[in-house]
Amino acid sequence: MPIYEYECSDCGVISEAWQKITDSPLERCEHCGGRLKRLISQNTFHLKGTGWYVTDYAAKSPGSSKPQKDKGTKDESDSKAKSKSKKDD
Repeated sequence: MPIYEYECSDCGVISEAWQKITDSPLERCEHCGGRLKRLISQNTFHLKGTGWYVTDYAAKSPGSSKPQKDKGTKDESDSKAKSKSKKDD
């Protein structure tokens, strides 16, 4: 069931109510009896786990499918070049 937020136009109190979509909106504030206005609030829907389009079927970024170069050989050649330049000094 969705949680709806309401704001009282008289006292300004914001309250929450668990309601079915088919339920009629609340009309009176439980604190002062003033008129309520339904607020639009941010949802917290997250796609987690497997079986979702976003995680399993969406197009990957262009660079993600290319194999990466072996970093071990690059690091060795860089360290050899650095040690050679130190010997030259």
